Amino acid sequence: MPSPDADQVVSPFHHTSVLLEGAVDTLVHDKSGIYLDGTFGRGGHSRLILSRLDEQGQLMAMDRDPQAIAASAGIDDARFQITQREFAHLADYAREQGVYGKLSGVLLDVGVSSPQLDDPERGFSFMRNGPLDMRMDPTQGESAAEFLARAKEADIAHVFKAYGEERYAKRLARAVVERRAETPFTHTVDLAEVLKAAHPAWEKGRHPATKAFQGLRIYLNGELDQLDAALDAALEALAPGGHLVIISFHSLEDRRVKRFIRHHVRGDTHLPRGVPIRDDQLNRRLEALGKGVRPSDEEVAGNPRARSAVMRAARKRV
Repeated sequence: MPSPDADQVVSPFHHTSVLLEGAVDTLVHDKSGIYLDGTFGRGGHSRLILSRLDEQGQLMAMDRDPQAIAASAGIDDARFQITQREFAHLADYAREQGVYGKLSGVLLDVGVSSPQLDDPERGFSFMRNGPLDMRMDPTQGESAAEFLARAKEADIAHVFKAYGEERYAKRLARAVVERRAETPFTHTVDLAEVLKAAHPAWEKGRHPATKAFQGLRIYLNGELDQLDAALDAALEALAPGGHLVIISFHSLEDRRVKRFIRHHVRGDTHLPRGVPIRDDQLNRRLEALGKGVRPSDEEVAGNPRARSAVMRAARKRV
C-alpha cells in the first residue's frame, strides 16, 4: 500500500493537490478498473486513487519531470507503475501495457506544480532567483535563457501575447531585446525586473511579469499542443464508459478542454443542411459529467494557487 508522502524524501518543496477529492470521486467509478494518472506530480491524486481501488484495480502514472519520477519511489504498491514521458504519449503507454481501449479513467492535472514553482533551480518563478530554465524536463529542449538569447523581437512578442495573453507584449519584447544587447539574460529575477520596468500598467495584486513568464513556460514546454494530443489520446485509450477528468489552471487550457468535450458531446454537426441522419449516426463519443467545478472558498483559503483551477469531466459513450 502507499507509503507516507515521498515529498519529504526527495524534495523540500511541498505540493498540495488541487480539487483532490472531487477529481478522484469523479474519476474512480470501478474499484477493480485500470486508471491512468497522466500528471503524477508529487503523487497526491495517485495516492488517493490507489486508496479507492480494490486488489484487482491498477493505476498507471506518467510524468515528464525527473523529480516527479523520483517522488514516485515513495509508493510501494504492486498495483502501481509509472513511466517518464509526456502525457501526450499516454496512448503509447497504454498500448505497451496492453490496456489501450480498456482504461476505466484518465486524469490530467494540467500546468506547473508547486514544487516546480518553489524550487529556484527550475527557473519557473520570478519571485525566487534562479537559472532561467523553465523546462519541465530539464534534459529536453531549449531553456528560457537560450530562447531569449536567440529569438527575434517579433517571436518573443508572439510568445508573450499568444501564450501569456500579455496586452503589452510588443513593449516587453522590445525591452528584452534592448537589454540582451548589453548583457544576456541568465536568471529569473533579472528578467522579471526588466519586464517590471517596461510594463506600463500594473494590475493590482499581480506582478507585471506574471503573464510573460506564463507565456514563456507554456511555449517552451509545448503545453497547449501537449494538451490537445493528450485529450485525443485519452479518448481512444478509454474503455466505453470510462471517465476523463481534466484540471486546468488558466483560460487557454480550459477553453481547449471545454471545446474538446463539447465537440465530442455534440458529435458531427457539420453535415449539409437537410441530410437525413439518425441520432446514433452523429458519432457522439462523450457525455459531459456536469459543468466545470471550481475549488471551494475553503480550499482556496488553504491553497491560494487553487483559485484559478477548474475541473471538467466526461464519460466515453458505450
